[in-house]
Amino acid sequence: MLPPFLCSSSPGREWRQQHQTRKMEMLRFWRDGLERQLAAINAAISTLETQMDRDSSQEI
Repeated sequence: MLPPFLCSSSPGREWRQQHQTRKMEMLRFWRDGLERQLAAINAAISTLETQMDRDSSQEI
């Protein structure tokens, strides 16, 4: 019996499409993780700026 990829009429095209789909899913997963990290960093910066502003206004 032949493996399933040899029974297809266009195995190269199907493999390429599956590969591109998996690659797109992986890249989106990475992007989502980076967006979460960036949001956390932006929140930390904003909090620190608020604290610094508050501290500097108390010193005056």
